[in-house]
Amino acid sequence: MDLNEIREALKAMYGGENKLITDGNYDTSLAVKCVNGTFVGRKKENVIVYRGIPYVGQQPVGELRWKAPVDVVPSEAVYEAYYNAKSAFGNGQLETGSLYYMDEDCLYLNVFKADDATQKKPVMVWIHGGAFEAGGTIDPMFDCCNFVEENPDVVVVTIAYRLGVMGFLHLSHLSDGKDYPDAQNLGLLDQLKALKWVHENIAAFGGDPDNVTIFGESAGAGSCTLLPLIKGSHQYFKRLIAESGSVNLTRSTEEAIECTNKLLDELGCKTVGDLLKVAGQKVFEASAVNFLHQFPERDGRHLPTDTFEAYANGAAKDIDILVGCNKDEMNFFVYSFGPEGWEQFAESRKKGKFAQMPADEKALVESFMKDVKGDDFQPFASLLSQSWFNVPIIRLSEEQTKAGGKCYTYYFTPESPDPIMKCGHAIELAVVFNHPEFSADTGRTFDETFCKTMRKMWIQFAKTGNPSLTAEQSPDGKAKEWPLYDQKDKQVMVLDEFDIHPAKEADVKIADWERTYFLTKYYAL
Repeated sequence: MDLNEIREALKAMYGGENKLITDGNYDTSLAVKCVNGTFVGRKKENVIVYRGIPYVGQQPVGELRWKAPVDVVPSEAVYEAYYNAKSAFGNGQLETGSLYYMDEDCLYLNVFKADDATQKKPVMVWIHGGAFEAGGTIDPMFDCCNFVEENPDVVVVTIAYRLGVMGFLHLSHLSDGKDYPDAQNLGLLDQLKALKWVHENIAAFGGDPDNVTIFGESAGAGSCTLLPLIKGSHQYFKRLIAESGSVNLTRSTEEAIECTNKLLDELGCKTVGDLLKVAGQKVFEASAVNFLHQFPERDGRHLPTDTFEAYANGAAKDIDILVGCNKDEMNFFVYSFGPEGWEQFAESRKKGKFAQMPADEKALVESFMKDVKGDDFQPFASLLSQSWFNVPIIRLSEEQTKAGGKCYTYYFTPESPDPIMKCGHAIELAVVFNHPEFSADTGRTFDETFCKTMRKMWIQFAKTGNPSLTAEQSPDGKAKEWPLYDQKDKQVMVLDEFDIHPAKEADVKIADWERTYFLTKYYAL
């Protein structure tokens, strides 16, 4: 399918334009009164879905581009909540959500609830991934109807946020940049504003505002682990699940300024005023031309300059945490890029921080790669799996535990039959969202009992802060005791397709403590 065909397919499934209802002609049983209006959803079997609800008072367009999100305005109006909003500007080569129609008018969320009258259900808020520069809630993978149909005792919310240069662009060093002090971390502030909306409104959907779990994958997981570090965030959630992403997915102020200056050169701009005159699509295209990858910034304003140290100092010790990674994370990127594309990507990484490491550190990582078995691409892929995903997740577990907080850690191992993909990045998403039909990456559906068990663990964690299952709760009738990560045995839960079991980290070797653990100081290698 070409881009237009994909857009039309997505539009047919979820797209359209929500309208103001002025004639009183709507199903009141599907209407929920919120601070900023009454929203009328649609029922799909036993699930009611509310799509495209704005969580800000004004969208970040025009003079509000690169400004912090604006609070909602109280309203008595009634609106359709039938259709997904447009996706935030993003790289359509990376994620399905960015293949849909894109706009700066993008700060909306969706709510999925069972068609029942139960109140005070645990709430799970999904933050999508996409390297902070792609993705969207319209991705069919993140349609939560199957998830809620199977687990009607939770309410699920999926949120959109600004991406790439619209959400993470450093501007304060420019002559007129003092008026844009938040531009470098707007995507995270958008997420926080969405969580504020959830806190204030979710009770009307049957959710418990005091029992919210945020969960995400990749950049979404990075977001989930960074949000607790933002002042005032803890009032909006008490738990987080981070799948294949951590606080290392950030950059320094110096790196951010370098990216901004390259963007200015590409567009022939010198000030923020100049940039505001450029169409949003053109700004994003210019960043793509220069491969200007935008990460959240360790700016000392919203995020600490050392995010791991912040965890060690107890910044998130009152948040229950569940984190983990997949066995062959970077193989997804080898599979996606193809051999030639991967080689180009690998060479670009080697010329960056890898080349700047001192000789003794280079010797350590070269020793690690020498011991990796497999195809020519595998040694460097395994190194990046360590530096981007495995080691940061283990270090986060260590720091959270040292600070006196609770952390449950997992290692996901089911493989695709594809010899390159193996157990690559994002392969678990079809399991989590109960979409066995989306097996393009996995190459097959995973064992049904295993999938149900994993979802039950996620649900149980959202309910109680502990993902363990009793025999009665477990789909296979066998108890699953998930131990807390501890500094002595460093216990993790191995999510093996036919043998879910706890193990010492040393037995499964998620991280190479001698040769790669130090790489977290480079954040994203």
